[in-house]
Amino acid sequence: MRTEPAAINRFWLWAMFVVFGAVYLMGTGCGKKTVKYPEDHARVQRVIQAIKTLETAYVNKDFSSFHELLLPLEQLELLEAEAQQDFALFSTIQLGFTIDRIVIDGDRISAFIAWEGQWQRSTQDSDAQARGHGVLLWSGNQVILLRGVEGDLPFGMASRLNLPS
Repeated sequence: MRTEPAAINRFWLWAMFVVFGAVYLMGTGCGKKTVKYPEDHARVQRVIQAIKTLETAYVNKDFSSFHELLLPLEQLELLEAEAQQDFALFSTIQLGFTIDRIVIDGDRISAFIAWEGQWQRSTQDSDAQARGHGVLLWSGNQVILLRGVEGDLPFGMASRLNLPS
């Protein structure tokens, strides 16, 4: 019968105690992160929601919801006209936005997005696919509204594809 010295048994006991203690402390010490700037976080969430609403309104061809997100500016009237032309020409629109980053500078918000979509005139026609990158320029704090666009955005695909109406 072989017995180990008591020092070795105590060493393993302490080693296991330290390991279990460290695991316990890591588990209890890593709680939910608190938001450092809750007002800014809430504003970013409103911007993300506005982008999702714009995407959904376009895909569902809901002109009134699309219109409600835009500031009444002359440059956005062209955007509205292009979206309306898309709604009239395409029977099915599939679109997905991916937000790359959001930059907030005072009242000016820039949302850099990547997008990918499919537009189909009728069930017999083949669909047109496109993708690109652009910037949605928003404004506001509590109510977020689109004030401009830059880059290659999906709105106005009917004129871009040179399809007869």
